[in-house]
Amino acid sequence: MKAKVITLDNKAAGDIELADEVFGVPVRKDILARMVNYQLAKRRAGTHKVKNRSEVNATGAKMFRQKGTGRARHGDAKVSQFRGGGRAFGPVVRDHGHSLPKKVRQLALKSALSAKQADGKLIILDDAAVSSPKTAELLSKLTGLGLSNALIVSGNEVDGNFALASRNVVNVDVLPTQGANVYDILRRDTLVLTKAAVEGLEARLK
Repeated sequence: MKAKVITLDNKAAGDIELADEVFGVPVRKDILARMVNYQLAKRRAGTHKVKNRSEVNATGAKMFRQKGTGRARHGDAKVSQFRGGGRAFGPVVRDHGHSLPKKVRQLALKSALSAKQADGKLIILDDAAVSSPKTAELLSKLTGLGLSNALIVSGNEVDGNFALASRNVVNVDVLPTQGANVYDILRRDTLVLTKAAVEGLEARLK
């Protein structure tokens, strides 16, 4: 399929051919959901921790004698039913990540790209580079393009001035081609790809 290419100044810069096997696949919402869960699970620190019965700092002496008090029998005060005791089956430090087949991850990225293309939320830029690292100048260009909530995927490396200028722009993220991922694509309204990014993604996903 063909798509128009524009510059940062919103001027026509020709056309580009988009691969149907990357930008024209059926959108699988179930696969997208699995991929987002996979990404967010990997991001979790997993540092939550409580003390169990063996870790509580308390005496190990028996609370009171076994028989004759009329109360239920108990050992030490570290058990979970007493205030200050250890917690039973509490959270421990662990990795929340889980595995997802490579083919499913690739299909999810194709689905995300195809969803933006199908919704008319995909813009192809000639290049994502600016002459100076001025946020105000870049913001005026983005406003001219109608971009207020967007993910911009550059080539193999993000232009230094562009990265500095975009750093303080709210709701605009900038990533290199290898950093393109499903979660960041879906969380922004518009997806902006440079021609280099299109070539890189097609080479990665074909």
